[in-house]
Amino acid sequence: MKPFEVIPAIDLRGGYAVRLLQGDYARETRYHDDPIAVAQHWAQRGAPRLHVVDLDGAKAGEPVQLELIARIARAVDIPIQVGGGVRTEAHIQQLLDAGAERVLIGTVAVQNPDFAERMFQTYGERVALALDVKSGAAVTHGWRHVSEMPYLEFARQMAERGVTRIVFTQVERDGTLQGVALEPLVELLKAVAVPVIASGGVRDEADLHALRGLAQATTLEGVIVGKALYEGTLPDTFW
Repeated sequence: MKPFEVIPAIDLRGGYAVRLLQGDYARETRYHDDPIAVAQHWAQRGAPRLHVVDLDGAKAGEPVQLELIARIARAVDIPIQVGGGVRTEAHIQQLLDAGAERVLIGTVAVQNPDFAERMFQTYGERVALALDVKSGAAVTHGWRHVSEMPYLEFARQMAERGVTRIVFTQVERDGTLQGVALEPLVELLKAVAVPVIASGGVRDEADLHALRGLAQATTLEGVIVGKALYEGTLPDTFW
């Protein structure tokens, strides 16, 4: 059976581990005052990697939690992928230097596809596309702006420009525990041939079962899970 990664999310805001509902900064739940302890917990439970998001950075347009991200990377022996506020090559390099194995770009890829192509060519698998989608279009600036770019068209463009991996987040499902909406994910998997990591809406083991089944016949390689782990609707014993 093809490997399938279940990746815990650690969203950073103000030094805390939090979750937002549908990316809304006004609807925050604070889960832990020590994100490093959270990272170590997931690593000890067998997580294959961590998905770390600098929410302050996403809002500011530049990495804000660099020091904390570096401390997380040093504290665990599994790889971390990091996104949030990455707008320049210097930002990418800062995060790689901080210990990120993989850096995600989103907003800047929508605004400047030529830059994204250069980064894919320069860094290969170390730079992935954060394809955050709402109402069928790519969203930018910390999920606060819905672009006019249909997500499938954008994904195809990025694939043509050399992206090696797409992290696909369904914003309307994120943090809702409503279950994964498979149809938009399936359409993406049909549209591009690159590896995809899903995110948004995972509720329980039934979601994981459906995604694992989909992964066997497609380029889906994993899923990011946040609220379901923190709220306990998905046990942390399945890795």
